[in-house]
Amino acid sequence: MIIGTKKEKMQDIVRDLKKYTSKAIINAIKDNPSESRKEWLLWMIERAGKRNSNNKKYQFWQQHNHPIELSDNKIMDQKLDYLHDNPIEEGFVNQAYEYKYSSAVDYSGGNGLVYVELIE
Repeated sequence: MIIGTKKEKMQDIVRDLKKYTSKAIINAIKDNPSESRKEWLLWMIERAGKRNSNNKKYQFWQQHNHPIELSDNKIMDQKLDYLHDNPIEEGFVNQAYEYKYSSAVDYSGGNGLVYVELIE
């Protein structure tokens, strides 16, 4: 994920994103009657939560972050290419723009699922 901020603290944005998405994903797992791995997924997430005293029950995201300052265009381009190429490397798609959860859609002239401010 590449994010920037002018007002909010970066760690607050990441904290809130992790909190919101973890709850939404766990609820989606619980509420999906056709999820064949439901018990296993919830067990794994709960097991991770029990290993960390900061949690009440579940832990979906890792506790720590590894921020990298994108101090020049070369580093920005490298990290953006890395993010866009991941779904290809994992065999999910043949072209980066085909992965609907990627900003590669926006960089190829389309519109992705969320608003993306392009890095130029």
